Amino acid sequence: MPPFLAYDDIDPQTSRTPLLLIHGHPFDRTMWHPQRTAFAPSRRVIAPDLRGYGASPVTPGVTPLSRFAADLEDLLDALKVETCVLVGLSMGGQIAMECYGRFGTDRVRGLVLADTFPDPETPQGRRTRNAMADRLLREGMRGYADEVLEKMVAPYARPEVKAHVHRMMTATDPEGAAAALRGRAERPDYRPLLTKVTVPALVVVGTDDAYTPVSDAEAMHALLPDATLRIIDAAAHLPNLERPEEFNRALGEFLARVDGGS
Repeated sequence: MPPFLAYDDIDPQTSRTPLLLIHGHPFDRTMWHPQRTAFAPSRRVIAPDLRGYGASPVTPGVTPLSRFAADLEDLLDALKVETCVLVGLSMGGQIAMECYGRFGTDRVRGLVLADTFPDPETPQGRRTRNAMADRLLREGMRGYADEVLEKMVAPYARPEVKAHVHRMMTATDPEGAAAALRGRAERPDYRPLLTKVTVPALVVVGTDDAYTPVSDAEAMHALLPDATLRIIDAAAHLPNLERPEEFNRALGEFLARVDGGS
């Protein structure tokens, strides 16, 4: 059976650990273009569109993080990927945590958590996410995209980066985005899981991230038994696009450690 998800799979046939890149909300796999460009020449890079995003099928209703993780497990099985490094940003980071809980160390060799946090949703947050889901279904994506653009990326971000981020958000199907918001509102507490992670981890955050501030990254870093914290200056919620050289340097150093087995 062919994979359910749309994806890119760039395989230069090397022995280095593959990367699985998990995008955030409400984006698609093109958010990882700088990382694909940097790392695909030397290692296998797999970048899917999550269910409800990009070119992947939309399933209305509620898409819990466990469903996203099951989709990714099915994709790795279909591509015969036995081990990988999980890289997730924002919602993608929470999906990466869910994947680690599901896959364990048999499949995961490293965990990269960028601009994300492990806490469960608060009652107010649950109401806010469900209200936003209602709004997206009612109004579409453009008004939301206009409002949050300069929180997703810093106001001083390059115009081409702002245009890319806005384009991804407005291209997202409202039903897919709403289903993810409703599922994310019911997410579990990943903090106990993080204390039991036995593979190397990298925590990355932009200095000006208003959604997941540096303090959140520091708290998450403290939970992980074997983690490195990298704070990217002059970036907000998407440092991989806003400051790709710095993000790629941090990721490259981490991957060298994973590949070396140290």
